[in-house]
Amino acid sequence: MDSTPQLRQGLSQRQLNMIAIGGVIGAGLFVGSAVVIRDTGPAAFLTYAVCGLLIVLVMRMLGEMAAAHPSTGSFADYAGEALGGWAGFSVGWLYWYFWVIVVGFEAVAGGKVLNYWFHAPLWLLSLGLMLLMTGTNLFSVGSFGEFEFWFAGIKVATIVVFLGIGSAFVLGLLPHRHLDFSNLHSHGGFFPHGIGAVFAAILVVIFSMVGAEVVTIAAAESRDPQRAIARATRTVVARIVIFFVGSVFLLVTILPWDSVDVGVSPYVAALKHMGLPGADQLMNAVVLTAVLSSLNSGLYTGSRMLFVLAARGEAPTRLVQLSRRGVPHIAILCSSAVGFCCVLMAWLAPGTVFLFLLNSSGAVVLFVYLLIALSQIVLRRRTAVDKLPVKMWFFPVLSILTVVGIVAVLVQMAFDHSARSQLWLSLLSWVVVVVVYVIARRRQRGRPASQVVRDR
Repeated sequence: MDSTPQLRQGLSQRQLNMIAIGGVIGAGLFVGSAVVIRDTGPAAFLTYAVCGLLIVLVMRMLGEMAAAHPSTGSFADYAGEALGGWAGFSVGWLYWYFWVIVVGFEAVAGGKVLNYWFHAPLWLLSLGLMLLMTGTNLFSVGSFGEFEFWFAGIKVATIVVFLGIGSAFVLGLLPHRHLDFSNLHSHGGFFPHGIGAVFAAILVVIFSMVGAEVVTIAAAESRDPQRAIARATRTVVARIVIFFVGSVFLLVTILPWDSVDVGVSPYVAALKHMGLPGADQLMNAVVLTAVLSSLNSGLYTGSRMLFVLAARGEAPTRLVQLSRRGVPHIAILCSSAVGFCCVLMAWLAPGTVFLFLLNSSGAVVLFVYLLIALSQIVLRRRTAVDKLPVKMWFFPVLSILTVVGIVAVLVQMAFDHSARSQLWLSLLSWVVVVVVYVIARRRQRGRPASQVVRDR
């Protein structure tokens, strides 16, 4: 374990700052927000506010642990230390599983976006995107960071421009416009489907915000991890409020909520409504950027989790090997291979195998968040407060409320017929992981100590 190779600290503060700011903005916001608006009405921005609060609290809890002990694959280490080996093993493998499925899904989604411009087989376009992002990650951690810097920059710039133009439109600052907030109440009221719809849409929104925690993994490969993590966790509130809550508020103010079409970006519809030509071309390019960003981050995160699991002796030890450029190339290739398989399944069996993979990873990230929250509660009680550069607010009250909030979302999934299969199949994934852990531990106990040490 002590001879584990050290990852190269190749991420700059500039790259980390942009990953922290824009990493959470994905296709789920640009396209998926249409589903939330149709199901909730003008109150859709409240759903984003509720989910944003939950993500902010999880990030703050993770930030407290990560700033005190920066570590690649941090949550697996913290869960293992706080709750036991089974928890660390669960977090590592479940989080890896979640992201490699995301990689395959985003590659297919990216291929569909490319179909807008290029009439080629979907599997071929998806394959091309997979090869591009795999090559980027294999080249160096700096190339991952640079790609992510520009991807995030484009997403952030798009949202900022939209916020500026949208605000001027709503406030009547554009020619032939006047102050107008009538869309918030004139099409069936502020809650056309009732207040309950605000909470029913949480399931869609929460998954569009996943990814904020990636910066705590990436920070371990920077020159000043503690500073990077502290900055990322302190700015997460502003990022959620501005990019998610702010932009969705403008969407429901600019457009009648019942005019939004599911499957079409409401941002395109809003820009067209404001009279901006070429909005569909622009937003398709931005959605492609968001997809590539998720694909890039998924390969990076998945490979680092495999690296950590191998370093802990919970995955094949060859996965800790580094290339001459200081990246875990075998871990990257293994994660990429699963992504390639998902692309293949999306082509050969989209309604069976691919659907099963998507459903069986659907709630996994909530299990990971739950274990992160429980880990923070345990580790905080073991750590002197003066040794924490970042502290969770109002501990332990907010920490306990975060756990309750995550459990409430999981319970809601159990009663939502459209999400129930995701919950049970994701639980099955967790059970399989825990069973594998138990079997591996029993086999390890049955071997001579010298053999275990030699294998590690």
